[in-house]
Amino acid sequence: MSHHDRDAEIAAFIRSKGVTRCPTACVSPTQGSPDLADQAALEQYANARDQVLRRKIAARWQAFGSLQFGY
Repeated sequence: MSHHDRDAEIAAFIRSKGVTRCPTACVSPTQGSPDLADQAALEQYANARDQVLRRKIAARWQAFGSLQFGY
């Protein structure tokens, strides 16, 4: 089976089954290893996202603590 025939067969299967993504890729982590600059950028992004989440949680707790209940 040639490369072109295989690609055409895969495309036909995807069209007929309605597959939109690879289930295997969604279940397990990839075997790839990003370069150090990308790893550092991802870590910075994760840290920034974590800080934003912590600020949101702190703001909600602060708003909740300032509520006065009429007992």
